[in-house]
Amino acid sequence: MSLLAAIALGGCATSPEMRATPDDVKIIELTQAILALGPQVDPAEAARAARVAVQYPRQLAVAYNVTDSAIVHNMKVNAGLRPRGLCWHWAHDMEARLMQEDFDTLALHQSIANADATFRIEHSSVVISARGDGMFDGLILDPWRFGGALYWGAPRDDSAYKWRPRQEVWDYKRERRAGLNPAPL
Repeated sequence: MSLLAAIALGGCATSPEMRATPDDVKIIELTQAILALGPQVDPAEAARAARVAVQYPRQLAVAYNVTDSAIVHNMKVNAGLRPRGLCWHWAHDMEARLMQEDFDTLALHQSIANADATFRIEHSSVVISARGDGMFDGLILDPWRFGGALYWGAPRDDSAYKWRPRQEVWDYKRERRAGLNPAPL
């Protein structure tokens, strides 16, 4: 009985303002993941990047008036019922916001998935890495997938999407339009 009382009273020991929110937990986890990108990553930059990457998509979801799944929202944007919210909008806006932080130890990369997939929609996102590292050494920061709730992970480990550097995809598409028959991505 005293154990139950201790647990019950322990819940009263912290005010609601002091309790960690789910976003606070995500920010801590993403900060650790960004720090794991390399010893040269500045902890303060990792924390700032994580905070922006988790919180800014929530603001974008409100601005884009996201009320449905990503695919349904895409249909609304394409039908003119919503102003923004396609994946490339999220990627562009997220990258622009992260660039405002003027990181010294982190770099941003643009990526595209499914550019050559017949039955999957093309998808754009931003990748964060340690400065000097390539896209595949970083973390996908994908706010579109869950309508403002950030997904992050290693590009090669993302089972939902086959990520490629944006310039590589653009080169592939240019060669296809020119009839050069490029190798699949």
